[in-house]
Amino acid sequence: MSSQRNPSLAERPATIPRPASSQGLVVLALSIAASTASIQQSAVIPLLPRLEQSLHASVSAVSWALTVSLLCGAVATPLFSRFGDMYGRRRMLLLTLGLLVAGSAVGALSTSITTLMIARVLQGLSAATVPLSIGAVRDLLPREKMATGIGVLSATMGIGVGLGMIISGFIAEYTSGYRIVFWLITGLAAAATALTALVVRDVAPPSGGRPDVPGAILFTGTLVCLLLAITEGKSWGWTSASVVGLLVAAVVLFAVWVAVERRAADPLVDISMLTHPGTIGASLASFLLGFALYAGFTLLPNYVQTPSKVGYGFGASVLMAGVYLLPTTLLLIVISPLAGRLVRKTSAAVMVAIGSVVAALSNVWLIVRHDHAYDIYIATSLLGLGVGLSFAALGTMAVEHVDPAKTAVASAVNSLVRLVGGSIASSVTAAILASNTITGTGVPTVHAYQTSFTIAALSVGLAAVFAAWFGWINRSRAASPSNA
Repeated sequence: MSSQRNPSLAERPATIPRPASSQGLVVLALSIAASTASIQQSAVIPLLPRLEQSLHASVSAVSWALTVSLLCGAVATPLFSRFGDMYGRRRMLLLTLGLLVAGSAVGALSTSITTLMIARVLQGLSAATVPLSIGAVRDLLPREKMATGIGVLSATMGIGVGLGMIISGFIAEYTSGYRIVFWLITGLAAAATALTALVVRDVAPPSGGRPDVPGAILFTGTLVCLLLAITEGKSWGWTSASVVGLLVAAVVLFAVWVAVERRAADPLVDISMLTHPGTIGASLASFLLGFALYAGFTLLPNYVQTPSKVGYGFGASVLMAGVYLLPTTLLLIVISPLAGRLVRKTSAAVMVAIGSVVAALSNVWLIVRHDHAYDIYIATSLLGLGVGLSFAALGTMAVEHVDPAKTAVASAVNSLVRLVGGSIASSVTAAILASNTITGTGVPTVHAYQTSFTIAALSVGLAAVFAAWFGWINRSRAASPSNA
């Protein structure tokens, strides 16, 4: 693929210039919007027992409050991102944020599990806000500021998830209901919507085109089958006919989708983009880093809340569990703009590799040292530093080789595989903890946590290898005479 057909970040066409102050305000507005959309992914987790009691629902029914949002977010991310290219990113951003406002308000007013599910469906659709924001920033910023802007927005997924856990934990500690969390997200989403409407404008004209309906249907079916099998594998049984059938269906639907997309005049996702070394490297690294981040957000709260009488853990409250994760969230906020500047001095692939190594050290620390509170804070600090560097650079790595008009779709693919990695992490760690418990208590052994931390360390170690390897391949292709 020639550089003319697939311009790099440095070769992108110039966009309509805007004052630096205006550019900064737009990045701030989009960062707030993307972070708010990410908060809803984790804010409901500490509230699951409250939802079960308040809505008189079963554990399995309430667990779908997580699953249905995940499924809808996975489907909406590539679809709305493509619609943003076709019809304008500002319009799609306002739509996704409006759905978040509506869903959060419905959740706050819900009186039944059915109403809550409707709320979570609407909230889940807002997941497309992150890639849409990255596409808008690439259109807006000059290339010398682009890596920083994309880095900030790429980190918002991790920032939002961390803030969601902390905010919800604080509210769960000092209130007896769940509605205040939904009202809070409603207010944040309304403010983000208003700010976006005021300051964000489409710089590049929409590409137009016709929606790829067959591709959208097949892609939706693939994601639903895959994620449903992953999220329900533990409760249904990994070898059950339902789970195996869903996984087989996902593979078949994906193969048919690829065949359809190759023949489509205006495909939902350009298959040549998916097979580019830059996309493959960024996707593999994003998947593995998503696994490590969500494994940390799943394992550490459980670990610190374990009563110390079993031989480990600190008997922490829900609020304190969020406090232990605070270094990760704070460092994601601090590191993401700095990482963008470092990308300009090295490369996105190198930064992803460095960040992955640091994130691996976080898990290695927890394998060997986990008996004191400062061990947890050191580990979560390393995790925030490593993931902050990696996520910020991943945003650039995912889009630097694609046509600017396809930025949002490329970013959506990267966000999607990160989401799949996080979903698998939740299922894998839950299965490990459930299969290795202290006799007569049902509490996971410390060995189960060490095993999970080891798997997380290996995953980010592989992320470093893939980022470095595919980054080298990409540089070699760019330097070859055929691309000169």
